[in-house]
Amino acid sequence: MLIPVPTMIPTGALNKIAVFADVQNIYYTTRQAYGRQFNYRRLWDKVSATGEITTANAYATARSDDKQHKFQQALRHIGFTVKLKPYIQRSDGSAKGDWDVGIAIDVMAIAPTVDRVILLSGDGDFDLLLDRIKTDYNVSAEVYGVLTLTASSLIEAASVYHAIDGELLL
Repeated sequence: MLIPVPTMIPTGALNKIAVFADVQNIYYTTRQAYGRQFNYRRLWDKVSATGEITTANAYATARSDDKQHKFQQALRHIGFTVKLKPYIQRSDGSAKGDWDVGIAIDVMAIAPTVDRVILLSGDGDFDLLLDRIKTDYNVSAEVYGVLTLTASSLIEAASVYHAIDGELLL
């Protein structure tokens, strides 16, 4: 599988970074591939060592569950703004809580003000978004995802692809 070669990324105050986490996607892909959870604190430490995180949004579904509330509080404590959509259980047993449009709107709004956009997701629906922000705003569009569960079109659209492995897992 083709993974774009990482480009040199300047460090320091001029390197402004926005992070967008598709929480459901990361949760299910790391659980499926590794049986483990993603370590958002370790990601924050890794990314913040390379520049200033000016925006960090985590997109999740709102559930009346103590475990979820604790997780969301942990994300807030790290520095994320947690955005919630109602959890909708359909009569067929499936659930809905899709944030794709919300993430895309937020990325487009922030992209002109940063040097790097980091997306945590394996969802191929974001490939056009990354192509657009690279072209229109000349930003680096980085993706963190589970390699075996990330759409090849998203990997190809990324300026840099970071495969989630043991280093970023709890």
